[in-house]
Amino acid sequence: MTVWKTSRRNFLAHKGRMALSAVAVLLSVAFVCGTLVFTDTMNTTFDKLFAATSADVTVSPKKAEVTDVPENGKPEALPASVVAEVAGADGVKRAEGAVTSMSVTLVDSHDKNLGSDSGAPTIAGNWTRNDLRSMEITSGHAPRGPTEAMIDADTAEKHHLKLGDEVRTIAVTGDIRAKITGIASFTVTNPGAAVVYLDTATAQQRLLGASGVFTHVSVTAEPGVTDTELKKNVAAALGDSGAYKLQTQKEAAAAGKDSMGSFLDVMKYAMLGFAGIAFLVGIFLIVNTFSMLVAQRTREIGLMRAIGSSRKQVNRSVLVEAVLLGVVGSVLGVGAGIGLAVGLMKLMGAMGMELSTKDLTVAWTTPAIGLALGIVVTVLAAYVPARRAGKVSPMAALRDAGTPADARSGWVRAGIGLVLTGTGAAGLWATTQAEKASEGSLYLGLGVVLTLIGFIVIGPLLAGIVVRALGAVVLRLFGPVGRLAERNALRNPRRTGATGAALMIGLALVACLSVVGSSMVASATDELDKSVGTDFIVQSNTGQLIVPQAAKAIEKVPGIEYVTDYKVLAATFTNPDGSTADEHVTAADPTYPRDLRRTTVAGDLAKAYGTDAMSVGSDYATLHKIEVGDEITVAFKAGDTAKLKVAAITSDDTNVDQGAMYTNITTAARYVDADTMPQNMIMFAAAEDGKEKEAYAALKSSLAAYPQYKVQNQADFKEDLKDQIGQLLNIVYGLLALAIIVAVLGVVNTLALSVVERTREIGLMRAIGLSRRQLRRMIRLESVVIALFGALLGLGLGMGWGTSAQKLLALEGLGVLEIPWPTILTVFVASAFVGLFAALVPAFRAGRMNVLNAIATDG
Repeated sequence: MTVWKTSRRNFLAHKGRMALSAVAVLLSVAFVCGTLVFTDTMNTTFDKLFAATSADVTVSPKKAEVTDVPENGKPEALPASVVAEVAGADGVKRAEGAVTSMSVTLVDSHDKNLGSDSGAPTIAGNWTRNDLRSMEITSGHAPRGPTEAMIDADTAEKHHLKLGDEVRTIAVTGDIRAKITGIASFTVTNPGAAVVYLDTATAQQRLLGASGVFTHVSVTAEPGVTDTELKKNVAAALGDSGAYKLQTQKEAAAAGKDSMGSFLDVMKYAMLGFAGIAFLVGIFLIVNTFSMLVAQRTREIGLMRAIGSSRKQVNRSVLVEAVLLGVVGSVLGVGAGIGLAVGLMKLMGAMGMELSTKDLTVAWTTPAIGLALGIVVTVLAAYVPARRAGKVSPMAALRDAGTPADARSGWVRAGIGLVLTGTGAAGLWATTQAEKASEGSLYLGLGVVLTLIGFIVIGPLLAGIVVRALGAVVLRLFGPVGRLAERNALRNPRRTGATGAALMIGLALVACLSVVGSSMVASATDELDKSVGTDFIVQSNTGQLIVPQAAKAIEKVPGIEYVTDYKVLAATFTNPDGSTADEHVTAADPTYPRDLRRTTVAGDLAKAYGTDAMSVGSDYATLHKIEVGDEITVAFKAGDTAKLKVAAITSDDTNVDQGAMYTNITTAARYVDADTMPQNMIMFAAAEDGKEKEAYAALKSSLAAYPQYKVQNQADFKEDLKDQIGQLLNIVYGLLALAIIVAVLGVVNTLALSVVERTREIGLMRAIGLSRRQLRRMIRLESVVIALFGALLGLGLGMGWGTSAQKLLALEGLGVLEIPWPTILTVFVASAFVGLFAALVPAFRAGRMNVLNAIATDG
């Protein structure tokens, strides 16, 4: 009970000093809980959506997938006769033939794409009674003919559409123009998909390319018939045919969820990883806080020992304070995490993925995990200071408060740090010498971990060296005040090292990713300059294949010398060594070698575009011992089997089309029917000499009616690549900002506690003539030098990591190393401003101290 009372009294007595540490715990727990709530809510949203849209039993073609975006633009279909067969099964109340396609683009009368910007699909189909499970018509009526369409209310609201407006559905068989005659609202949350309904006959003919076919059959059970029983009955009615796939509502919903699972998992674990980094940084803050509090209470602890408190009681008292800190920070963090999740949902809504707060999911495990993490991490961080407190002897009551100066951090610690850093550096060097990416990645991981730990351990030693160097360059400009700031930073190297290390972690990751991102852009740009010879590239950023009507529009553009089609066909290879492999064949026009210059290691690439010929990549050829003149049996999944002779082997020492195997489109057309031939994945065009500008403008104009495609020249393509990598890095930097914020709190806390620790000293300095302005400047300069110390370590470490990582990328064809010096220098200078910001409150409080009271302070 005495321990509890003492701990509670100390905690409340130092609540101001604990506040920033509590904020660090709060932020870290909030990020963990926010991530869990957000991803759980997304799971709930999709679970409800898939459950609501799935019939009691669904019958679909065996080859159909949940996210079916077929290569030829036409989903797998089954004959309408199946509907009648299913309807005759026992326990069937209703069987409806349905058409659904995601190989479409929906545009308005001004050729504006009405699809989602978040990556959610655009879905076209016919309206059935099964759709009433998830939607209701809130305006107008369902389509009754080929010129009528119904759209979802979310799309109508977002794009200000109303009844009577014209929309155009772009499908592989042509454009479908229709007027909006109905608007249907989702009764469950729509995560952002745009939906358009057509009448059944139009949907069959224009989406599937044939009448009398459906993509699936929705089966509704009679009352009292379970989904499992219904599935068995339907299977029996179909004669247990292996041509169809039967799923109950639960199975269909699970399949839909699985299709989203990998995306949600990547998002979840990536965000949790950044939360872990924030926790790691928070540990330094908590260690520093308790270390300084223990040091300031040395005399108090000595008195407790003198009047009978045991080491265990003192130790336990500090740990109980840590528990209180962890509980307070974690409880607030759980609440903040729920708020963060709601904020993320609003942000996703602004980006096009609608998530309703009605589906907000807070599982009991979320607060449990948040509380457990926050408390455990806080107690672990406080363990070493607690042990230090337990070792305070009763004689300490007779000494001044505080601990002796810690100018030398200890030779043992320095030795361990040097060994760890050296071993980590050896791992990074081994990364640069690796011949295989898989081998090098292991060395890289080992090097990153060991150098990070090594720098943390050796931090006090580095603080003495780096701070003196920074002081000579920066602080000496400010005269005696600058020298005082330098000495204050050097007074306790262990504390300075820990404070700088917190900032170091976040900035090291920033520097590493900056080097990797810049190197990727530079390497890709260099590769494009060397290999891409085409003038124009036409493709979709969302992965939409190029529909025939758009391809024809490209071919008719004036000023174009030639157009190259580029299709990718799935096939099963039977190699000369008898092995088989599922691969893809790139079917292109013979002009493609002019569009993309590939290095040939054997044979003649031009001959690969001859009749029944092909090329293979060097890696594949080495793996299967293939030589020029060998024959590969290629079983096209969309057609028949061909025997193609290897006419060339292309080098895979490239980043563009690495591993691609080429054949002529005319060769592919001999074995794949026009109806099942894949659409162009990408198209290339070359302008006639001197007509590049005119052809560029004409190409853009010709595709204005097809906004899903982008026309780019080489400069556009490079800029787009740079923007994509830049956007990804900005997201990562935003997530790393949490760790940097926690590190800044650490600097603030260290300075605030340091000011309290030096109260008498500050009073004496003021008494002998130091002005308030000079005092504040001294504290600000101390903060700046600590921040710059952390920045130097972090940026240097990060550039080492990034340089090593780039050597691995070089094995994958990204061979250019580029250090983004403007970014590195900007971050370094920004760190000085971070230091100034962190010192505002501590400096202000120090300046307001009463001189006489400060001098009279007892320790």
